[in-house]
Amino acid sequence: MRAYGPHDAFVAPAHARNGLLLVVVGFATVELIYRYGYEALDYALSNAAPDWQSAFYLGATPLTLFAQLASFVFLGGGVLAVVALLHKRGPLSLIGNMRFAAPQFAACFISLIVLLTALEFVPPWWSFDALESMRALPVWLTLVPVMLLGILVQITSEELLYRGYIQQQVASLLPHPAVWLIVPNLLFAAAHWDASSDPAQNAHYVIWAFFFGLVASDLTARSGTLGPAIALHLANNAFAFMLYAEQGGPSSGFALFLFPEGSMGGTFEAHAETAIISWQLAMELGILLLMWLTARLTLKR
Repeated sequence: MRAYGPHDAFVAPAHARNGLLLVVVGFATVELIYRYGYEALDYALSNAAPDWQSAFYLGATPLTLFAQLASFVFLGGGVLAVVALLHKRGPLSLIGNMRFAAPQFAACFISLIVLLTALEFVPPWWSFDALESMRALPVWLTLVPVMLLGILVQITSEELLYRGYIQQQVASLLPHPAVWLIVPNLLFAAAHWDASSDPAQNAHYVIWAFFFGLVASDLTARSGTLGPAIALHLANNAFAFMLYAEQGGPSSGFALFLFPEGSMGGTFEAHAETAIISWQLAMELGILLLMWLTARLTLKR
């Protein structure tokens, strides 16, 4: 597929040192670094600041949510260590040509923010009748760069692993698009499974994550860099974290509008036990399709 022509240059750094066993060992090493880094952080918090430990995992304040997102540096650091030590290549080889990646990121991020903002004015609208509180707008605006930085650490770490390292190495081994589009994103989707949550809600999240990963992989292949995928991920997560949340709820620390506990998921939860494919999932996948089309049009300019 010549639409994926730029992907060849993106994958090229993976050819020098590759092999199925090496990739499996590399991925496992990244996961171990992330796991034990997080466990070390957990141990440090439990001993030095036990009261802050539960607040860290809840992420209901700007500081604790920023710290939670910043902890993804263990994941990103693990990827960079594996690439350097096992594959003998530099960190920028995971991103692609920075001369193209930076402007692609900027253009796609701006376009996607405009799209998502416009969609806020399209029905179904949020009902603010139950709004419990709203953060002081001047303070919230002042914190926007810090919030975006925390989200950027999280999403860049994930993109370096799934659309950078794994996609490059898998494509180097098996160059057919069906392989390098599906394999990394099955792993990405599996990483979003939460055994403690409702099975149907989990299924929704995993299905959505798989298709989100497909979109990110497609944009990476079309552009030849991680720039558009990072822009897509950042725009999506910025809206997810920074607009609406439940007061005192998990990961609510950045939200501008805060609703009462249990007030934001009623319709979804009512159908959670019986509906794997729901109207909400269809709507979310429809928005994802619009994001993909917007990014593609932006890249053609």
